[in-house]
Amino acid sequence: MKEEIKKLKKIELHLHLDGSVSLEVAKKISGLEINELRKKMIAPLETANLEEYLTKFAFPISLMQSKENLKLIAKDLALSLKKDNVIYAEVRFAPIMHTKNLTLNEVIESVLDGLKEVDIKTNLILCLKREVSDELNFQVVKIAQEYLGKGVGGIDIAGSEAEFRLKRYEKFFKYAKEHNIPFTIHVGEVDSKDIKEAIFLGAKRFGHGVKAIDSKNLINLIKENNILLEVCPTSNIQTHAFENYQDHPLYKLYKDNVNVSINTDNRTVSNITLNEEYYKLSENFDFTIEDFKKINENALNYAFLSSSEKLKLLEILKTDDKIS
Repeated sequence: MKEEIKKLKKIELHLHLDGSVSLEVAKKISGLEINELRKKMIAPLETANLEEYLTKFAFPISLMQSKENLKLIAKDLALSLKKDNVIYAEVRFAPIMHTKNLTLNEVIESVLDGLKEVDIKTNLILCLKREVSDELNFQVVKIAQEYLGKGVGGIDIAGSEAEFRLKRYEKFFKYAKEHNIPFTIHVGEVDSKDIKEAIFLGAKRFGHGVKAIDSKNLINLIKENNILLEVCPTSNIQTHAFENYQDHPLYKLYKDNVNVSINTDNRTVSNITLNEEYYKLSENFDFTIEDFKKINENALNYAFLSSSEKLKLLEILKTDDKIS
């Protein structure tokens, strides 16, 4: 099935820029050797929890403080997406983490410039951060509004879910809803406590959301509200949301008619490509190529795109040909 997976056109909706800085680009920027960079940037499968996993972001973020570096990193990521035969990707990051020497506008423009150098359709999702001030988070919401439809598709919130509960950030998503700014919410990655809150806020996509499997009631609510779960299996195993691939609920969710998409989360931190994510799923579950096609068509349906853009991509998605 590996060759079929390689040829399969894919949609990726949950992908962090700072967690996907390649070792080669990090070496070019920092001058450090690959082995040293592996220790700094790749989380082992035996990571203790999400908090330890998140420590692997500090070094790549330190490299992402200039226009040139941001552009280089974005272009390199777009090239890696093309290798996985991804035809549309939403790349998310928290722009406020890159303003040591740059304005928010400069950060966003630099990333957009890098992505534009590769022939692949992309949109940015701008992440609020749970651990920063309301003032900084509101700046991110406002700049997302400014760039909406100009390379930015919507917003998200990232950070430690257990330490900073979602209700605290309700006002940002209420503002987004009132101003037609699409949003997804990181929720249900470490526990299911905030899933009802995310539903109340009107999110139609959850970053992860997999801990809903603990409650039939939550699964029913997710289905009733037509919510898509952006599932990242390898990342979930690293953070001990689930202990191994066989325990991961993606296949069960799919068979229960929950809307799901397949994603890498962080290509470098999780040391995974999207093709490899599909390989692992095909080896551990009874997914067929037709199942994967259906999942990608559904993911496109939930993308932060206009109806006309979705129709164009759907035609490409349904065309069986060699990797472009």
